[in-house]
Amino acid sequence: MSVGLPAYLAVAACLFTIGVLGIFVNRRNIIVVLMSIELILLAVNINLVAFSAFLHDVTGQIFAMFVLTVAAAEAAVGLAILVTFFRNRGDIAVDHANMMKG
Repeated sequence: MSVGLPAYLAVAACLFTIGVLGIFVNRRNIIVVLMSIELILLAVNINLVAFSAFLHDVTGQIFAMFVLTVAAAEAAVGLAILVTFFRNRGDIAVDHANMMKG
């Protein structure tokens, strides 16, 4: 028994919905917003790999690797900015992010 394409698409849709809700519901904590963006990118990766396997084409898997690379770079840069922001302000509330100058 194998898992079909609709099952992968359903899982990806659930992850995407959780990611979007995480952004809209909790806008005050920047770490939750970054984790929600990672969930959205994970849903995109699941779709890319699922369609790649369904169509027997490697292109979707190559794009998924690029998305993983961009997600890793985004997480590294985002966390570096958060550490610097926390050292300067003492908190990481999104409301105070407009105070950053540079």
